[in-house]
Amino acid sequence: MFSFLNKDQQTGEVAELQLDEQNIPAHIAIIMDGNGRWAQQRHLPRIAGHKQGMNTVKTVAMAASHLGVKVLTLYAFSTENWKRPTAEVNYLMKLPVDFFGTFVPDLVKNNIRVKVMGYTDQLPAATQKAVHDAIEDTKDCTGMVLNFALNYGGRAEIVTAVQSLAQQVQAGQLAPAAIDEDRLSQQLMTGDLGELRDPDLLIRTSGEERLSNFMLWQVAYSEFVFMDLHWPDFDQTTLEQAIYQYQQRHRRFGGLTN
Repeated sequence: MFSFLNKDQQTGEVAELQLDEQNIPAHIAIIMDGNGRWAQQRHLPRIAGHKQGMNTVKTVAMAASHLGVKVLTLYAFSTENWKRPTAEVNYLMKLPVDFFGTFVPDLVKNNIRVKVMGYTDQLPAATQKAVHDAIEDTKDCTGMVLNFALNYGGRAEIVTAVQSLAQQVQAGQLAPAAIDEDRLSQQLMTGDLGELRDPDLLIRTSGEERLSNFMLWQVAYSEFVFMDLHWPDFDQTTLEQAIYQYQQRHRRFGGLTN
């Protein structure tokens, strides 16, 4: 059993809680929100929040791997984030270069494989190279998959998948009647994850309670946990608290349980 200390936010009381090792969510997806607000609260530039958020990614990736999570998907940059100020976007594009440049040896040491989903061909050349190199350097790792959603949008992903299926139909390779949920799932950017492609648990930080165009198809039956703290303050204990909440729920997938 994994145990951790949990502090009640209302009473201040600290209790030791235990996680069921047999019920760790296989796939956890996180909307990492609040880097900018974290920085503003400290009278720092927004990019300081993004830098601290990068360090949080390292901490949480290691914690998730240690707990036995099979896939950790992180929403790093959306197709809508290009609307942000140019200086901030340029900094965000450099983060993968810095992140992978310093962290890949640790990922290899911990048997963690990097995957990136999104329209990476639209990223700056240096960012594309960093992504490609990280994927290549960790391709033989057989442990947790650290999956970054980079220049990713849920609606665009579904449109791309449907276009691919339509092309197969047009080419006579696929009958329209053969298109079902499983075949569409295989065409999505998580299709290569097989039975792990749909998150069991979706976490969003910073108090916001919306999906923001993230994995719209895949989270159909995910459990949602919304947390008030900003992403740079997220850590191993916070991850364990979210998993504990997940373990208190009963997933029925639209059916009934006795």
